[in-house]
Amino acid sequence: MRTHYNTELNEHNVGEEVTLAGWVNSYRDHGGVIFIDLRDKTGLIQLVCDPADNAEAHKVASQVRDEFVLIAKGKVRMRGEGLENPRLKTGKIEVVVDELVIENRSEPMPFTLGDPNVGEDIRLKYRYLDLRQKEMFDLFKLRSKAAIAARNTLDRLGFLEVETPVLTKSTPEGARDYLVPSRVHPGEFYALPQSPQLFKQLLMVAGFDRYFQIAKCFRDEDLRADRQPEFTQIDVEMSFCTQEDVMQVAEELLESIFSACGYEIETPFPRITWRESMEKYGNDRPDLRFGLELVDVIDLFENCDSPIFAEIAQYKKINRIKALKVPGGDNAFSRKIIKELESFVTKFGAKGLAYIQVKEEGLKGPILKFLSEEAIKTMKERLALEVGDIVFFGAGDRKVVWDYMGRLRVEVARRLGLIDEDRFEFVWVVDFPMFELEEGSLHLKALHHPFTMPRNIDEEDAEAMESIAYDVVLNGIELGGGSIRIHKPEIQKRVFELLGIGEEEAQEKFGFLLDALKFGAPPHGGFAMGFDRIMMLLGKRESIRDVIAFPKTQSATCLLTHAPGPVDEAQLKELGIRIRKQPKIDASE
Repeated sequence: MRTHYNTELNEHNVGEEVTLAGWVNSYRDHGGVIFIDLRDKTGLIQLVCDPADNAEAHKVASQVRDEFVLIAKGKVRMRGEGLENPRLKTGKIEVVVDELVIENRSEPMPFTLGDPNVGEDIRLKYRYLDLRQKEMFDLFKLRSKAAIAARNTLDRLGFLEVETPVLTKSTPEGARDYLVPSRVHPGEFYALPQSPQLFKQLLMVAGFDRYFQIAKCFRDEDLRADRQPEFTQIDVEMSFCTQEDVMQVAEELLESIFSACGYEIETPFPRITWRESMEKYGNDRPDLRFGLELVDVIDLFENCDSPIFAEIAQYKKINRIKALKVPGGDNAFSRKIIKELESFVTKFGAKGLAYIQVKEEGLKGPILKFLSEEAIKTMKERLALEVGDIVFFGAGDRKVVWDYMGRLRVEVARRLGLIDEDRFEFVWVVDFPMFELEEGSLHLKALHHPFTMPRNIDEEDAEAMESIAYDVVLNGIELGGGSIRIHKPEIQKRVFELLGIGEEEAQEKFGFLLDALKFGAPPHGGFAMGFDRIMMLLGKRESIRDVIAFPKTQSATCLLTHAPGPVDEAQLKELGIRIRKQPKIDASE
């Protein structure tokens, strides 16, 4: 129907007859001459309908309204002197219309395209209209480029793209499965995959050596800005490899994706251990675009006069006292802001927020009266304190302190404008613990998943056991991670024992994988990266919903199709399912 897309035309096409197609972005009647800004996926071009040139085309143009679908034939000409529009790629030219067809009309729009004040609920309800905006099209054009770059890079590196099942068996992987009832096997269920983890390991047993997939995955978990019930990940597995081999492939993959999207990044990425990340940044996904590292000062409180701090300092293995020095913070933070910061950390388990200020006349703060002169002197040296600084303290259980002090670090940086939004800072976090204690119990659970290779399987203290696992983090957001996998049955059996999984349970849940390991499984490892998260960061968006064509809301619903929804009673009967009324769960809480 068209000879060109709008922005393919320029001054070199002047005098040519062209046919264009698209939507009415806007129209203006200037004393009989009608100007229409026609929009297609590439951008805008101005159409001119002059009754002196073609009365019939002008008559049709007088009926045009916003978002009508048009097909226009006409001749390209230069705009008059002084009438160019430098904001448009086609701003030097226009098309004088000889023939205009209204291919379809539009009802009044429920919202104005490009209006920044339109609520997300309205945008998602009319997502097909929201996607008409050029900035949205450009996001998905960027996403397509990234996917093609990923495929081309992995193909060049010898990886084979293989699709794994979407209907599979329910296995415990940390989140709830989405279950699919089987009609032909009454009372039994498939599960949608949380990841292709087990199947990609089986492909390594099969000798495929290098596998990848841009895979759709499903997790029935509580949602946040960077999570969706269905999401896309770049999934990679390789045989006869070390951790370094896998990380090198991941870096090359990310380098190609970012390059395709117009950004050059430096490799190799720096790396820190999980322990270092927790101690310095309070979490295992550190944002390295600014400093403000946490400093351990628990030893300075061992003999202090405060019974609370002294008791905390007695148990260094499970407790922490952390200091966050904010250079110039005493001058930047009023008493009101300090109160706001205290309220902020109490939401995450802090009992309060102790602090000291560095004044011209010396240190000031209630906490100082508990410390000896020697401890204060050591603190000054350790924190390299200068006049105008402020130091915040967190004390208590290490997990709680890590969490709220890590959050405080980011909040302080945000308030002080220390975060460069145009900067990309990658880091590998390595040497994760193999296990952690379940909340409120003495039972161990795998920190990643139970198929991760332990670094020191003979370690008697299971909590001290490390895994050969690695996460790649960008600007404080985990893009993905992976591990070297267990390929020997005896090691897998030992891990299951530590997790309290007996032989019968292991065989029931993972029998097909355990059987496969008996038939010459090669050493192997891999990673998975959240493709939506990558695109969120590349597109400079705050939510992955913006980079998914038809996303769910934070309550896991689709406002466009009204999913999930009830199904016909006959379908339920055929599946042998009876609905029992339950209270509605708010997945966003």
